[in-house]
Amino acid sequence: MSLTTVVRDIRSRQKIKFNPPDRPTAVWTGKDIFDGKPIATLTVIFQTTGCRWNNCTMCGYVYDSSRRAPTHDELMKQFEHALSRFRDSEFVVKIFTSGSFLDVSEIPTATRIEMLSCLGADERVKKVIAETRPEYVTQEKVSECVAALGKMFEVAIGLETSSDMIRSDCINKGFTFADFVTASKTAEKENATTKAYLLLKPPFLSEGVAISDIIKSINDASQYAGTISVNLCNVQKGTLMDEMFERGDYRPPWLWSAVEVLKQGKETNRSTVIMSDPVAAGSMRGPHNCGKCDKDVAEAIRLFSLTQDSGIFEGLDCECRETWKKVVELEGFTFGAVMVK
Repeated sequence: MSLTTVVRDIRSRQKIKFNPPDRPTAVWTGKDIFDGKPIATLTVIFQTTGCRWNNCTMCGYVYDSSRRAPTHDELMKQFEHALSRFRDSEFVVKIFTSGSFLDVSEIPTATRIEMLSCLGADERVKKVIAETRPEYVTQEKVSECVAALGKMFEVAIGLETSSDMIRSDCINKGFTFADFVTASKTAEKENATTKAYLLLKPPFLSEGVAISDIIKSINDASQYAGTISVNLCNVQKGTLMDEMFERGDYRPPWLWSAVEVLKQGKETNRSTVIMSDPVAAGSMRGPHNCGKCDKDVAEAIRLFSLTQDSGIFEGLDCECRETWKKVVELEGFTFGAVMVK
């Protein structure tokens, strides 16, 4: 039985919740780096029909999708609602759709151009980052986006790993590293930049293998992406990872693993912005250590992301760090069994 078959069976047993079609799935504010300095961000997840691939082992965003394709007017109302939430003098806009912003089945061309034109006319907006799968990154689409926006445009791709084997056999992502490289080069030709999202500890990997994979992936992806965001796996409902977690067959990554990845990644890629936002840190379904140090370590990761200063991790310690070291050393010999929850 293929991973796609397993994932589709799990999907068929879930329900997509109803959300008003003229409201985005989510909107929130945060911080990012722009020109080497922290800047406010506005993140919006548009409610669309969702990802056309929709077969990844860890992704539950499909359940936030719309039951029908929103109209142009509904999408623009989502857009206006998101922008109305922001009051800062300058900010970066991050656009997600739980799929691909460049997929016309989610965001029609005319709608996409109108959104970017509005952002281009807003002097507060310094940069726009839009997530998409690589197959939708064409010269025509990127050229349209850059022309409509008239300012920095960044294509963000969920690469997850530079290993085609792990991306296929653990994540079931449906594209190759070569596809990512092609998309990055296409964006560069049209004066757009590339951001790569990497995934620390997808299912079926031990802690040690997961760390090694992301360190290698940072080195590989940094040749094509100026910014790399390391996403720490959290367990989302209605996924294969969720079923494994409930059986005790999966543990989210240790926060110590993220610290190690960020330290080593930055050491060998000084000119690349490497960051991480430890979503759900400290919870059993999110990246966590022992519970005592989770808050401090997660905050150090967030601070590193805004400063790119690995010195922030110096002096950061807890008695559970020795346990983590043993897990990294020995978990590869347990044939998939989780050593410490």
